[in-house]
Amino acid sequence: MITRHKTKKIYVGDVAIGGDAPIAVQSMTYSNTHDVKATVEQINRLHFAGADIVRVAVPHMEDALALKQIKEQTSLPIVADIHFHYKLALEAAKWVDCIRFNPGNINDKNKIKEIVKACKERNLPTRIGVNCGSLESQFEDKYGQTAKGMVESAMYNIKYLEDLDFTDIKISLKASDVQRTVEAYRLLRPKNDYPFHLGVTEAGTQFHSTIKSSIALGSLLLDGIGDTMRISMTGELEKEIEVGRAILKDAGIIKEGLNIISCPTCGRIEADLVTAVAEVERATAHIKTPLNVSVMGCVVNAIGEAKSADVAIAYGKGSGLIIKKGEIIEKLPTDKLLGRFLEEVEKEAELQKD
Repeated sequence: MITRHKTKKIYVGDVAIGGDAPIAVQSMTYSNTHDVKATVEQINRLHFAGADIVRVAVPHMEDALALKQIKEQTSLPIVADIHFHYKLALEAAKWVDCIRFNPGNINDKNKIKEIVKACKERNLPTRIGVNCGSLESQFEDKYGQTAKGMVESAMYNIKYLEDLDFTDIKISLKASDVQRTVEAYRLLRPKNDYPFHLGVTEAGTQFHSTIKSSIALGSLLLDGIGDTMRISMTGELEKEIEVGRAILKDAGIIKEGLNIISCPTCGRIEADLVTAVAEVERATAHIKTPLNVSVMGCVVNAIGEAKSADVAIAYGKGSGLIIKKGEIIEKLPTDKLLGRFLEEVEKEAELQKD
């Protein structure tokens, strides 16, 4: 059982972050934000993919000015991503649900004070987004691009916001590698109770991002660290959400959909297991009821795995078994096995849903 660190609860729009709230999964559009049509289209894609929050880049004033129209056409809470130009935050704050700023790119504390004032006027939270590659010079000069440097930057900026009587804060500490990312979050966690946004920045392609994010975010989540997260990926928007939700599911944090147990390929397999598992994934993608299902290619481990599965299939030579709750319910020829198995999965999903 994972015990999450108790953190302050804040709200990004109507989505609660921290406290006892579910861990939110978010992504970021890649369109030019001032292209309202394209940005709205991408936000809607993320909405249907299961995102809880979306972030948009605001590098120019025309992007900030477009946020009003975007907000009118979408329902997901929007975070404005601000770098360098604080006046963009002041305009964006009129329309969005959260302001994310990188303290390494806005060095003038008076400008940050203006951002805080705008957020206070609209009851908006902020995310202090510390990136290892863009630390303030005083921290990089002293600590280099290290986890310690990120933590010191975060603590300095937290203190500054607290001195302004502003505590609706979430924090991210991102590096492009697993070790510095995990170390930074673990170092900072005991020092405050603000919610953490997790992510490995610039994590690469779908393959590399999935590996890095699974290791880093999985480790932190198992430690009870993390209140919201993004999988940074050079790839399609929906994949970020898919991987993020898979990490939460396989870490045991959310109970949703099928947990498919299948054996590795080996010389004992009596069927085309790769095709069979792919068909199970495709045919059951719509099921939200949490179920354990087992798809095994031979009898060596199949019976043992089936004991803990809601529904299982065990291929043999020319035939196989359908097993429910550890009990064999049917033996069928191989060509009839998969269809029957999927019928039982659907029935069990409906039964447990009720």
